[in-house]
Amino acid sequence: MNYAIPRNSLTLVNYLVNINMKTISNPSRSKWEKLATRPMIKQQKLMKTVEKIFYNIHRKGDKAVLSYSQEFDFPNQDSFIVGEETIEKSSELISERLKQAIDVASKNIERFHKSQEEEIRKVETAPGVVCWREARAIERVGIYIPGGTAPLFSTVLMLAIPAKIAGCKEIVLCTPPDNEGNIDPAILYSAKYAGITKIFALGGIQAIGAMTFGTDSIPKVDKIFGPGNQYVMAAKRSAQYYGVAIDMPAGPSEVLVIADETCNSTFVAADLLSQAEHGPDSQVILLSTSKKVIKAVNREIDIQLAALPRQDIAAQALKNSRCIFFRDISECIEFSNLYAPEHLILAVENPALVSRDVTNAGSVFLGNWSCESAGDYASGPNHTLPTSGFAKSYSGVSLDSFVKKITFQQLDEQGILSIGGAVETMAEAEQLYAHKNAMTLRVGAVTDKQIKQTDIIDADEEI
Repeated sequence: MNYAIPRNSLTLVNYLVNINMKTISNPSRSKWEKLATRPMIKQQKLMKTVEKIFYNIHRKGDKAVLSYSQEFDFPNQDSFIVGEETIEKSSELISERLKQAIDVASKNIERFHKSQEEEIRKVETAPGVVCWREARAIERVGIYIPGGTAPLFSTVLMLAIPAKIAGCKEIVLCTPPDNEGNIDPAILYSAKYAGITKIFALGGIQAIGAMTFGTDSIPKVDKIFGPGNQYVMAAKRSAQYYGVAIDMPAGPSEVLVIADETCNSTFVAADLLSQAEHGPDSQVILLSTSKKVIKAVNREIDIQLAALPRQDIAAQALKNSRCIFFRDISECIEFSNLYAPEHLILAVENPALVSRDVTNAGSVFLGNWSCESAGDYASGPNHTLPTSGFAKSYSGVSLDSFVKKITFQQLDEQGILSIGGAVETMAEAEQLYAHKNAMTLRVGAVTDKQIKQTDIIDADEEI
């Protein structure tokens, strides 16, 4: 279906919906913190719901998982295991054009993530002391893929491809069924394409709980990846308390655009709407040094929104979004660093220069041509990124996300003498005498050996 936006003046009036983002002009710094706050469900209510579901899954396993899936997703569901036949059939249900697009995206994702592989580098930190670090794949990982009205098959590629490159032995995928109990064929095709064989028709808290504890049907995983709504994000946080790692707190999608007079307002509006259509709890922010640009972008939002099939969802997200006018780009960057957006678009003059001052962002898009949707699908970098301000302390998913880095060290006799005295002194200062003794015994053994060798040499010289 063609959703091209009408541009002639006779038809334009019929498409305007007048959903303007709230505009704030030169806010005082005392208000910045509040303006950077995301809309959130009360955490106490969230965690109470999560813990109740986790408790039942831990006790009842598959029975509880199926019950929750019937309650929240598909009432007639009798199994959450997606069979091989269903997976194979997915290839027949999507177009060749989409298959080709998946192939293009996959190759770029693979190329970018393979570039992150590291060579082992050994360093001699002191004479006789050699240290290095090696990567080992996380053995079993779980991938959560949101479904519903926007089945994110692209996220399958973004997570499964680096997992395969890293060498993960098992990749488990959970994604919610639709209201007829089906999984979008593009998700199944992408999973098969990327090498995933264990797929479960499960969504929400129950999917995260199942991968956290494991059931008769669903393996317990070592780390959970993937975006989701605030319920999924809360469940992932709880998973950590039960010994399962997560990629990051990845909740509702968000974008912040910084635009000056050089921007293309049509492009900016499209970028804002591309995130708003993710869900009603998404947030989009426009920062600009031009009130003229803000007005132009708002008008374009009205025009483009009216032609979108998901306009109701996007319109709800826009209610939680805002435009902020600042006097200069430096203030825009400063606010952006406080907000720490998942996606940051710099639609400004000299974007590469401006980007040097960016300290907090999941992924940055430079210039008018670098649309965020390129990163969502096919440019190569991972689109699973920290949200809700966590870009201040988290990175997006990368090859490193699927491995552990194990350090190795090897000391010979020279190494014992090089650092032995320092180790003994420090251990004694901490009153850890067994630590000291482990080194003292070795220092003594090396010293005795050297003395004996010296005596042998002296004896040979006398003879």
